[in-house]
Amino acid sequence: MYYIGAHVSTSGGIENAPLAAKAIGATAFALFTKNQRQWTAAPLPAESIAAFKRNCSECGFTSDAILPHDSYLINLGSADSEKLAQSRTAFIDEMSRCAQLGLNRLNFHPGSHLNAISEDECIRLIAESINIALDRTEGVSAVIENTAGQGTNLGYRFEHLAAIIDKVEDKSRVGVCIDTCHAFAAGYDLRPASSADLFAMEDGFRKVFDEFDRTVGFRYLRGMHLNDAKKPSGSRVDRHEVLGGGEIGWALFERIVSDPRFENIPLILETPQPQLWADEIAHLMGPLQLSPKAKS
Repeated sequence: MYYIGAHVSTSGGIENAPLAAKAIGATAFALFTKNQRQWTAAPLPAESIAAFKRNCSECGFTSDAILPHDSYLINLGSADSEKLAQSRTAFIDEMSRCAQLGLNRLNFHPGSHLNAISEDECIRLIAESINIALDRTEGVSAVIENTAGQGTNLGYRFEHLAAIIDKVEDKSRVGVCIDTCHAFAAGYDLRPASSADLFAMEDGFRKVFDEFDRTVGFRYLRGMHLNDAKKPSGSRVDRHEVLGGGEIGWALFERIVSDPRFENIPLILETPQPQLWADEIAHLMGPLQLSPKAKS
């Protein structure tokens, strides 16, 4: 099954997220479990936790279709010891909140070296941070998101993701989330070749995802963000666009939801016009009606 949705609001309480997702025809969703621009938050109320789980059940969302995202403030590769400690504490709290909600993964940006340390040292700190968090929590996997490579952010190369995973002790609780806009901006031109035949559009798509499989491995793919890109491939500028309205185009997204390697993980829209999410989701659902033979 293809789980397709969007990063929905938790306005009025975290329990409203599954209701917002159902309202746009989603079969998956992402959310923040706290304000993403604050370090700390009040504990989740017991009644909100119970209502969240009840609404997920009633709306048909399992934990495999939900991709929570952590705070944007967290930098698990910081060279500053105080900021690193603060980030690790916040990350552990985010993992714990996911566990309270019955969720099994937490999506996060790996970290930035801020020109204070080498990439290798930053990768070591990120992996060490993940190991600490996994040791202090249960049941939740750390899902590393690739980045566009803006500034000093790491994770824009598949090799970065593989190097972090290599240093994580419990590999059963680590994975990756591939953001299509970020990959494109980082120089992975994953657009299918131009063709009237959808299933002949393999050039960029096949090349990039074959490289991903060789370098990281599809066994670690735990989610995706489906976003078009405002800027050209290789720009290293993270600017999302509505599906089909940017430099990537619709063909890639139609190909993803016609490929069984992307089944059973959350495929999440973070496109900039929420009023279009229902239409974008409906469009993505279209290729799912194609026959299994056409997918091969």
